Amino acid sequence: MTAATTLPSSHRGLGRLYLVTGLIGLIAALALLIEKIALLKNPEHVPTCSINPILSCGSVMSTPQAEAFGIPNPIIGVVGFAALAMLGVVLATGSSVQPWLMAAAQVAVTLAAVFIHWLIYQSLYVIGALCPYCMAVWVVTIAAFWYTTVHPLHRFRPGGATRTLAEYRGAVLTAWHLVIIALIAQRFWDYWITLT
Repeated sequence: MTAATTLPSSHRGLGRLYLVTGLIGLIAALALLIEKIALLKNPEHVPTCSINPILSCGSVMSTPQAEAFGIPNPIIGVVGFAALAMLGVVLATGSSVQPWLMAAAQVAVTLAAVFIHWLIYQSLYVIGALCPYCMAVWVVTIAAFWYTTVHPLHRFRPGGATRTLAEYRGAVLTAWHLVIIALIAQRFWDYWITLT
């Protein structure tokens, strides 16, 4: 990594996004890790994020999906989100990074997005419970993936389809999250209507 004289504001903006999403994801992953350790120490422990039968971290943390790669998922989150936040600091301060590092970031956030979509499916249709901290991770992972993916499209000519996609990236991200909210509402509708 070398210091750059100036980076385009879009690079700094991506850095700020990485910093914010990285810190939110890191906090959520640390909270999950603390709860997981508490559960390992005391199987009777009720996690603070176990609010009701649907919003229940305990139900999710006790499944094989919570250790998809043989270690607790929050450990992967702590490492990944800390790295994302650090890259965010570098970019936000105007420092340049090697192209391979941005390519590695793209690969990492793509794999993370695939993984969390698998976890979304598992939570909704296999486990039948939602973890509030996990949902925070879903939100920031999708944002980091989407903005990383469309970031290079700013270089294309004005009016081109790719440039338009980059310009409407916020609307696409909002729609993406709304689809997930709709799936959650539909999946647990029978429970939600009992709360009124």
